[in-house]
Amino acid sequence: MADREFKDKTVLITGGASGIGLATALEFARAGANIAMADMDGPALQDRRKEFESRGYPILTLECDVTDEQACQRAVNDIIDRFGAVDLLFNNAGITQRSLFEVTRVSVIEKVMAVNFFGSVYMTRAALPSLIKNRGTIIVNESIAGVAPLLGRCGYAASKHALHGFFTSLRCELRHKGVHVMIVCPGFIKTNLQTRALGGDGRTATHEQTRIGSQQTPEFVATQIRKGAEQNRPMLVFTFFGKLGYLISRAWPSLYERLMTRQFKAELG
Repeated sequence: MADREFKDKTVLITGGASGIGLATALEFARAGANIAMADMDGPALQDRRKEFESRGYPILTLECDVTDEQACQRAVNDIIDRFGAVDLLFNNAGITQRSLFEVTRVSVIEKVMAVNFFGSVYMTRAALPSLIKNRGTIIVNESIAGVAPLLGRCGYAASKHALHGFFTSLRCELRHKGVHVMIVCPGFIKTNLQTRALGGDGRTATHEQTRIGSQQTPEFVATQIRKGAEQNRPMLVFTFFGKLGYLISRAWPSLYERLMTRQFKAELG
C-alpha cells in the first residue's frame, strides 16, 4: 500500500525535457499526475508538450533558468495559476565537469554550483509554501558524489555534497509539517549529461568519461523514483556498484579513496 498517491497531483520537474527528468515526467503522467516541466531548452519543451498532449497527459512547459531566483518564482506562480498547487518538486536540473582542479578555472566550479546547488535551492524556496500547504514531496537528484569523493570532478562533487547537507537538514525541518524529502543517488546512467560535461576551461570536455560497471536507463531510474516517492523513501541508490561504493565510502572511507584513485588513474594524466 502506497503512503502517497499522485493521481491528480501536480509534479514539477526541473531539467524535464530529456534524460531522467523526461522519463520521470512520463512515469508520473502515467500515474495520473499533472506535469509541470521546466527546462532551458525551448525547442525540446515544445516537442515534449506536443508528445504529452497527444497522449492526453496534462502538461505545462516552462522555459526557465534555475540559476535565476526570480525566474524560479515566476515558474511556480505560473504552475499554481494553471494547476492550483505544487505537490511534488523534483530538483533534477544539473550539469557536470570533468577536469582536475589544478587545470580548472574557478568560474567553472561557480557555474556548476549555480546550477546544481543554487538552482535547487531557488526552486525549492519558490515552491515551499505550496509544498507545505499540501504536505508535499521534495526530491533531489544527487549522486554518489554527494556522499563520497569523486576524482577529477571536484566542482561537481562539491555541488552534490552541498545538496546532501542542505536537503537532509531540510528534511529535519519539514518532517513535522508533513513534507517528505527524498534524495536520489544514481550511478552511471545513460543520459546526455556526460556529453555536455564542462572541461577545465569551461568548454565541453573532450576526453571520455571513466565509469565503473554497467549503465542503467533513465526509464529504470524513473520507475524507482516514482515508487520511492509513493513509499516515502528517504534515499535511493541505484546500480550494484553505486550501492557497493556507497557502503564502502561510509564504512571504510580511506579504502574507498584508494580504490577510486586506482580505477580513475587514467584521469590523473
